[in-house]
Amino acid sequence: MQYEHGELLGAAKEYIGLMKESGLGYFRIKNDKFEIELGEKQPPAAPPPPPVQIPFPAMGQMPTVQQASIPAPSAECPKSGNIVSSPIVGTFYAAPSPEKPPYVTVGKQVHKGDVLFIIESMKLMNEVTSEYDGVVAEILVDDGEAIEFGEPIMRIE
Repeated sequence: MQYEHGELLGAAKEYIGLMKESGLGYFRIKNDKFEIELGEKQPPAAPPPPPVQIPFPAMGQMPTVQQASIPAPSAECPKSGNIVSSPIVGTFYAAPSPEKPPYVTVGKQVHKGDVLFIIESMKLMNEVTSEYDGVVAEILVDDGEAIEFGEPIMRIE
């Protein structure tokens, strides 16, 4: 079937009318003999806005961050004697079991190598022994208390 120029123009006008009635913004039809593509002209896409430049303040104008105040340990670290500190993080236990007496008490004489207390860490009981000869002057933590690495545990004079 051969289409004449006038017939194509008439078909295009008919399709334009259908587009307006239906509110279509674009229409395209194609077969072996012809192709019609209709659409409303759209304004070119607006270019993206330019990047916003935020000035970075000079070093002298930088806001300062205040250091968080770290509370002092509840037990003051004594100035005299030898401090026994925790070698690991864990839980301090003064006795080998709840029904047994503590390894040491304030005023007890200890010798190098004596067991002073236990630290439970990862379900393991770790005995901490004395590196000093002397008398237990002070125990700085309570039984069952969580302790940190390097935390003072007791003082031996």
